Amino acid sequence: MVKTKLLQPQEIEVFYVIPALRKHLAVQMKANGLKQREIATLLGIEDAAVSQYINNKRGDKIKFEDVTSKEIARSAVNVKDPLSFLSETQRLLQIIRKTGALCKIHKQISEVPLGCSLSTVGCHHSSQEDQHGPNARLLN
Repeated sequence: MVKTKLLQPQEIEVFYVIPALRKHLAVQMKANGLKQREIATLLGIEDAAVSQYINNKRGDKIKFEDVTSKEIARSAVNVKDPLSFLSETQRLLQIIRKTGALCKIHKQISEVPLGCSLSTVGCHHSSQEDQHGPNARLLN
C-alpha cells in the first residue's frame, strides 16, 4: 500500500477503519444467515454496498488482528437495529484504539512522524476519561 500524506488518526478511522468494520460485519452477518437487504437496513447502507463488501470490492484496505476479528463476529450477532449498530461500532472502535491497532494501521497508511505515540499525540482516551467518560477533561 502506498502511504498517503500525514492523516489524523480520526481520518484513518473514517476512511479506512469504519468501511473495513462495515465490510467484516456484513460478511459475518451474511455467514450468520441474514439476507443482503436485512444487512443493508441494519448497517444503514445500500444493498449494492453490502454486495461490494461481501465480494471484496470495498472496505478491504486493512486487515484486523484476531482480537478485533473475534469482537466483530460478536458484534454481528448483537446488531439488531440501527441503534445497536452505532453502539457496536463505537465499542469496536474503542477496542481498535485501546489495543494499539489504530496506531499500526495509521503507520501503514500515513506518513507518521518519528516519535509518534499515544502518549505524545494523545489520540487515545486517557485513563481519566476511561474512568469518568469522554467529557472528564472538559469538566475539570
